[in-house]
Amino acid sequence: MSLDFLHIEFLAPHWLWLLWLVPAIIWWLFHLDKRNRGVLKFSRLEKHQVILQRDWIDKVRKSVFIAYGLILAFLILAVSKPFFRNTEEALNFKYKYGIDMILAMDVSASMLARDFEPDRLAVSKEMAKKFVDSRFGDRIGLVVYEGEAITACPATLDYEVLKNQIDLIQPGNLEPGTAIGTGLGTAVTRLRSDLLKSKVIVLMTDGSNNSGTTTPETAAALAKEKNIRVYTIGIGTNGMAPTPVMTPFGIEFENAPVEIDENTLQNIASITGGKYFRATDESALKAIYKEIDKLEKRKIKDTQYNSEPPYSPAPFVLIAMILLVYVFIVNRIVLKTNE
Repeated sequence: MSLDFLHIEFLAPHWLWLLWLVPAIIWWLFHLDKRNRGVLKFSRLEKHQVILQRDWIDKVRKSVFIAYGLILAFLILAVSKPFFRNTEEALNFKYKYGIDMILAMDVSASMLARDFEPDRLAVSKEMAKKFVDSRFGDRIGLVVYEGEAITACPATLDYEVLKNQIDLIQPGNLEPGTAIGTGLGTAVTRLRSDLLKSKVIVLMTDGSNNSGTTTPETAAALAKEKNIRVYTIGIGTNGMAPTPVMTPFGIEFENAPVEIDENTLQNIASITGGKYFRATDESALKAIYKEIDKLEKRKIKDTQYNSEPPYSPAPFVLIAMILLVYVFIVNRIVLKTNE
């Protein structure tokens, strides 16, 4: 939480409530001074007593009471974690878009097809990581699916953890097949909170739904009910592509037709208010991610900046110390309260 005050950001503003004590303490010191007048005992020379009776001495003494209050005030400001927004660090604003997002990625064996260089999955992973790097302040998670789906990374602000999980994606760890409905349904469950204002799923596949117990239409209806937009991406060239097939001699690559169920992907996007994209090569996929990035950005200045900025209590502590020196000098030299 933070609070704007002129050009200052307070990252711990709950301490500012203590400022109400400052006028109360100053009033109490003035009240105490009035009650104690006339009972002071002097062991000084007559000339010193005459000096202490002058008007300016009375004003100096009252300034000490005010100084005590200001010292407390500046110390309270110091512990409230002040951050000066007009410094060089603050000028490098990042933006917070308030979006919770899940990347739902098809990791079936066909994603190793080599119509992309080196293959669809490698390019998809690289583009996904670049997309993550383009976001600031969004919670992003990862769901991977083949014939079944798992949550590889819950929605998080720790993008390094997320990108590490993207790097670890490999086909063959789940039941074989392409369960688009199950993958989408799993992503929806990761964004199930109705309190979230903006929820998005980016669903990528290179095939058609042939596994799982949840149909893509059912999952799309659930996403719509939860106010989740789904952007769908069909990845694969037009025509034929070198596709991995299992043979008695291991995995070999054979030209096979690219069969993406574009109608289903378009329906999912239409039902949820999203948009369907077709990526036939790496540059197209890169452009798609850029467009999704633009569609989902709302420029709101992020009060956390890159992370919580380093607060700067030093100016307030310095002012408090200067006032403390002033009080010390007045009490010891002018008022001679130590005598």
